[in-house]
Amino acid sequence: MKIALVGYGKMGHMLKETAESFGHTVVATVDTVAPDASVKVSAGDYDAVAAAVKNSGAEGVIEFSHPTAVIGNINALLPLKLPVVVGTTGWKDKEKEVSELAAKTGGTIMRSANFSIGVNLFYKIVEEASKLISTFDEYDVATWEMHHNQKADSPSGTALEIARRVMLGNPKKTELVYDAFHQKPESNQLHVSSTRCGRVPGTHTVFFDSTADTIELTHTARSRQGFAMGAVHALENLKKYLDDGTLKPGYLYGMDEVFPEIF
Repeated sequence: MKIALVGYGKMGHMLKETAESFGHTVVATVDTVAPDASVKVSAGDYDAVAAAVKNSGAEGVIEFSHPTAVIGNINALLPLKLPVVVGTTGWKDKEKEVSELAAKTGGTIMRSANFSIGVNLFYKIVEEASKLISTFDEYDVATWEMHHNQKADSPSGTALEIARRVMLGNPKKTELVYDAFHQKPESNQLHVSSTRCGRVPGTHTVFFDSTADTIELTHTARSRQGFAMGAVHALENLKKYLDDGTLKPGYLYGMDEVFPEIF
């Protein structure tokens, strides 16, 4: 497959290496600052992003840019009607708007807070554990995540999805709190805390705590390689399922729809 990469930072470079190791051709790397990007565009010039991808002859796009640019990039890319995989987080509140644009333009987009297969299995484990443990009132629950000091959003998209899975399993938790508490937490509040430090690729922990004991579930990423591999496989599957009619154009898809054999 001919692939265009929008965003050519650390993840973009790893995506290029991974895609080529899978036998694909990266026909464009588009970025605002990366000195080795094949196409440099000005910040906010989303028409230039679309033109670069269109002129490259790409058959699919992977977008890993920045939370401040992702919606502009999506708006520019969807009208091209290419399968687009988005790994940038920080736009969950815009999903309805993106779904409507996909339907209007006939473009197809797939997003995930985290493309690691292990993380997506972790989501399911957390949801089931939360459901099981919530039947015992003795246990409270909280989540914590840690990422490298270059990450632009907090809490991470992965942390928010983990929190959502906790709440799906435990209906007694109805409100997320990201900031520090200055009073006693209410029983319905789920604390989602974040740390940014050094070069940590990503660690997420869910704590189930009682007066008698603590149960901890933790996922630790060793590197960004798992994210890159998952994103490339996601684009492969998205294009395959569009080509064979399993999926229809004009929608916003998730991991469970692009990896139905696993999820």
